[in-house]
Amino acid sequence: MKRDKPKYKQIVDAAVIVIAENGYHQAQVSKIAKEAGVADGTIYLYFKNKEDILVSVFREKMAIFVDKLREVVEKDITSSEKLFKMIDNHFKVLQNDRHLAIVTQLELRQSGKELRLQINEVLKEYLGLLDAILKEGIENGELEKDLDIRLARQMVFGTIDETITSWVMNDQKYDLMKLSPEIHRLLMNGLKA
Repeated sequence: MKRDKPKYKQIVDAAVIVIAENGYHQAQVSKIAKEAGVADGTIYLYFKNKEDILVSVFREKMAIFVDKLREVVEKDITSSEKLFKMIDNHFKVLQNDRHLAIVTQLELRQSGKELRLQINEVLKEYLGLLDAILKEGIENGELEKDLDIRLARQMVFGTIDETITSWVMNDQKYDLMKLSPEIHRLLMNGLKA
């Protein structure tokens, strides 16, 4: 069966809103269908179950981050500038989509082990691009030559992730974008040669 891509996107976007507003466990498929403006049964033409919807939401929305970071990695700029653009874009996407911020920072973390494994698989491409930035920084002498890439990746992504989680937990009361330069400065002080 050929799937209608606009309808699929409509359901994914509706799922983000419903999950953010109701929590994953209270986000019934019927609520998602209503928000998307489709019949309940239509959801099952695109998704196996609610868990499949959540993984699809993450996969579709993570593509926004991956595509933008891929563009950044390919630019002829320093590794430090690439890292700043990564942080800035990550913050920008989530500040501009507060529902998505709630889903990624709170709701995805309440999922079971099997679901988290699927989500981690989706995250791998993004983290691989971060690794490329770090490796390039080591090779061009911007970053410490003995830098442990795995540990540096955890430090960078963990800092970004925790900063956004704190912002979400504080009801998104402040401008996340204003933190980008300071986060970048602190990370670079820990990474640079």
